[in-house]
Amino acid sequence: MRKPTVRTRRLATLVIGPTAILVAGLLVWNGSNAAFTASTRNTGNNWETGSVTLSDDDLGAAAFRVSGVVPGQTGSKCLVVTSQSTVPGQVRVYVANLGAQGLEGNITVSLQSGTGGSFADCTGFTATATLPPLSLSVINAGIHDYATGVLPWNTTGTPGEAKVYKATWTFDVTGLTQTQIDALQGKSTSVDVVWELQSS
Repeated sequence: MRKPTVRTRRLATLVIGPTAILVAGLLVWNGSNAAFTASTRNTGNNWETGSVTLSDDDLGAAAFRVSGVVPGQTGSKCLVVTSQSTVPGQVRVYVANLGAQGLEGNITVSLQSGTGGSFADCTGFTATATLPPLSLSVINAGIHDYATGVLPWNTTGTPGEAKVYKATWTFDVTGLTQTQIDALQGKSTSVDVVWELQSS
């Protein structure tokens, strides 16, 4: 048997070294693949904002549009406010856009919230909370935004929740002289009543 030449021995060394490293790597890889594995997944995660929506049953009409008002005259109207919101919140009532044309200190308004009745008819209305009669000028000064709003109604976030509100107005001339009453002829006033819902 011939002894390998020096050249053959060198070539064998160059081939055997890398081959041994490759075989060892394959053994480690196979060992890794042989481990037990398990996983779990919670799929379909998603975030969507809720919505806040209010509507009422007045069909865009003003609750009060009264002309020819005389001292002592009074009237009432009911309004159903409905929340279509999908998140809990609180509804508050306030006034805006007071038109001060001379009667704002003499038209008093009492506002109640409760159940029963509708825009066309207050029959069956039952009050659960009441704002006592105040002149429009006083209401405008103190109840003019959400922060100062009154008659809070906490909604649960279930679409279709409703609350009925009853407003009673009076042309109040209590304590005025006949001259002062006569001076109110031809005067007027106007105001917007706002129901605002903010989410909790």
